[in-house]
Amino acid sequence: MLVNTSKLKINDGLAEYPKEAKFKYNWRRYQQRVLENLEEHLKDGHLHIIAPPGSGKTILGLEVALRLNKPTLILAPTIAIRNQWIQRFCELFLQTDQIPDWISRDIRNPKFMTVITYQGLHAACNNLKIEEEDFEEEEESEENVRSKQTNANLDKIVNGLNAQKIKTIVVDEAHHLKNEWWQTLTKVKEKINPVIVGLTATPPYDVSPIEWQRYIELNGLVDMEISVPELVIEGDLSPHQDYVYFTAPTEKEHQDITNFRDNIEMLFQEIKNEETIIQAIEAHPIWKNPEEHLDWIYNNFAYYSASLIFLKTNNREIPEIHLEVIGDKKIIIPVLDYEWTEKLLEFYLYKEDEHFKEFEEHRKTLENRLRRFGAIERRQIDFLYNRKVTGFLTSSISKLNGIKEIVDFEYNQLGKDLRMVILSDFIRKEYYVNSSENNLELNRLGVIPIFEKLRRENIENKKIGVLTGSIIIIPSSVYNDFEVRATNCGISKINSSIVPFDSNYVLIHQTEQLTHYIVHIVTQIFQSGGIEVLIGTKSLLGEGWDAPAINSLILASFVGSFVLSNQMRGRAIRTQNGNSSKTGNIWHLVTIDETSPTGGDDFDLLKRRFKSFVGVPFHEQPGIENGIGRLKLGENICEKGEAEKMNIEMFKHAANRENLKEVWKKALQTGVTLVEEIKIPFSEAKEYKAIKSMYLNKTLANLLATLGSGLASFGLEIIQEFLKSARRIRSMRDLYFFLTFFGIVGMLFFGRQTLKALRLYFKYRDISKDIKQIGEALLNSLIKARIIKTNYSGLEVIASVDEWGGVYCHLDGGSTFEKSIFINSLQEIISPIETPRYIIIRKNRFLFFKEQKDYHSVPEIIGRNKKLAEHFKQQWKELVGSCDLIFTRTIDGRKLILSSRIQSLATQFDKKAQRVNKWK
Repeated sequence: MLVNTSKLKINDGLAEYPKEAKFKYNWRRYQQRVLENLEEHLKDGHLHIIAPPGSGKTILGLEVALRLNKPTLILAPTIAIRNQWIQRFCELFLQTDQIPDWISRDIRNPKFMTVITYQGLHAACNNLKIEEEDFEEEEESEENVRSKQTNANLDKIVNGLNAQKIKTIVVDEAHHLKNEWWQTLTKVKEKINPVIVGLTATPPYDVSPIEWQRYIELNGLVDMEISVPELVIEGDLSPHQDYVYFTAPTEKEHQDITNFRDNIEMLFQEIKNEETIIQAIEAHPIWKNPEEHLDWIYNNFAYYSASLIFLKTNNREIPEIHLEVIGDKKIIIPVLDYEWTEKLLEFYLYKEDEHFKEFEEHRKTLENRLRRFGAIERRQIDFLYNRKVTGFLTSSISKLNGIKEIVDFEYNQLGKDLRMVILSDFIRKEYYVNSSENNLELNRLGVIPIFEKLRRENIENKKIGVLTGSIIIIPSSVYNDFEVRATNCGISKINSSIVPFDSNYVLIHQTEQLTHYIVHIVTQIFQSGGIEVLIGTKSLLGEGWDAPAINSLILASFVGSFVLSNQMRGRAIRTQNGNSSKTGNIWHLVTIDETSPTGGDDFDLLKRRFKSFVGVPFHEQPGIENGIGRLKLGENICEKGEAEKMNIEMFKHAANRENLKEVWKKALQTGVTLVEEIKIPFSEAKEYKAIKSMYLNKTLANLLATLGSGLASFGLEIIQEFLKSARRIRSMRDLYFFLTFFGIVGMLFFGRQTLKALRLYFKYRDISKDIKQIGEALLNSLIKARIIKTNYSGLEVIASVDEWGGVYCHLDGGSTFEKSIFINSLQEIISPIETPRYIIIRKNRFLFFKEQKDYHSVPEIIGRNKKLAEHFKQQWKELVGSCDLIFTRTIDGRKLILSSRIQSLATQFDKKAQRVNKWK
């Protein structure tokens, strides 16, 4: 039913939403569940929903506002998303293209429904000019924003909201807020006491407990969290897969990177034996009298260690007093490498002005030398990575060729059905020229260079468009369609011109009227096929933008943040009405650095990005998980030719979209919920199956088996000798003598195997049992601390071991936040010791002759309170075993930390303990 907008031109005294306003489609299941329990959810004055991009949060937020039926303030992170809220409400609830005059975009002139950005609210409350824009080059620095934080106009803005009787505030993706914006919004909330509707796809789980508490105070406790697999099951998200396309740096980029590496190595070799630094360290009190400076040493152990390693490298004998300080006289001092050199130089250049004063001139000269070689940026010393090298990789021009390859591949697969979006970080307007030819060399990555690359080599006549905050280009063939759609939005005049170097394209000039509708109009044209490949910026199209027709996405962006990378990827996974066969291919571009053992900074960025992506793996075992491991990229990707092979493999997988649907179908059958857990990988995967039998419950059996095999190895001759000797046995005394003799010989012969078995047992005992008990001790302590408030009967610690020796642990039951806190705390316990307030020393004995000490941090959230730490110790004793609790803020405590870093069992599991998501 259409709503007559002429009747909606009501003055500011509108008391409720028009009765005709109603959502015109059916609700999705999760939306229906929320709405059915809305009254219960709102008991605390908040509704807080977490659901992936594409799940219909905007529609849900509008319906909740409609049901609350009070004047509403909606806050969005960008202008594009702000406008989308208004367009969705008009199109899907009012069923009109006209915006009624009781909807406002101006916080200084609020109406019954006011839709603004967070930065708009902050600017208004601080009496600043509201310059809302979708930043595409760079955002304001925190320092600039902080200097403007006065809230001088806050009361005036609040009075305006109160005059409109605003009682509902919808916050969309509130994790975006900078501290200053957060403070402003919190003050507004306090003064008008509204119902808060919080909607997000990516809650900030990775923040500190204090920041999380602040987030919860605004949004309320999480009422419902929906995962990607759940929405695929319900048909709200389509089957999708991530693919990686590898490129190599251009010749010039490779040469620049190689030159950097060579210069750094030369610099390292010079510094390695720098006589002046040797003199400076040897003159420092920590070298001359370490026992008189223990407090400093234990607080700055990395610098102390670097100094010892440096002097040892220069053939200085390390006095025994230093080994006593370390707490291990048998320690083997490591070799000086880049990492230790960085620590040494940080100490020498920046940390000890007083003691190194006489070397001031040398320090300045050395700092300048490091700066010239690119080894220092903002007082951060780094021999492996530098911003220029990272820039060569992340924005490598070789990615332009990669984009062209992917576009051609996808077009060959889908033809006119292709709906591809390419997201980049920058526009690069300088590559658009006002001349009859555009022959500029494409030597930077950005929206216009990508457009130019595809336009110049467009043999198949693909329909290409550009959509950014300041440049819009559409194919000439759809200009008439553009005019019609603009007219329907009430836009009477369009300012446009033919692209001077290609008459097949039209440049649309922005006007104030068009600004509010341009994204909507171009999106509609893209949806209908008038544009097949749309290139835009991540800031405009990367979040909140909705175009369900997208079936292929290229992320030509090097953003690595958990929030934004997940949002961008979400553009391609939405279902499309009337297209049940839709699947989404998401392409990630990586430039490999062959001079780096890890593949380089660009590859490292991709690995971090994939921690927030959940999907189906390439391996045969069906499942759903996060992390880069599911793509089976291999360990040798840096070797010559391997990247090309992997690209071929990626195209092979990406071509089989029908199989992708089947893979998701099988994967979804393997579980019922997405679980976040700690994973401790087994560090020697090839050995694991061989020593798996050494677990605690099988150790005795294996020792007996070893004994048997040892006896068998005596050989026939020894057995025959034993039988011959047996003839001389005339009494029990003789029998005991012979058994003892041959027993001793046997132990000497195969005792080595037995000892090896014992050693393997101690090193590789079944820690899944330990981890479960540790988890239970932790859970009880978190409940005692009232951090976890769910009833104990609804909670369970689950631990398991996979076939490769990886140990997993998670909390079953409880709220999303409680599970996250549990995982954070468990990770602190099993990770290498850093600087906790308390540590637990666990003692184990085996057969009364072998003692092993394990060192574990007491999680910060428990360790900040002495009584809670002691309660944790008691739980550990009862559930895990004998232990001591040590306070580390003493000289002895710090010395123990030092010792524990060297000996800690946690370090045997490397620094690979990680958080993973699995469908179970």
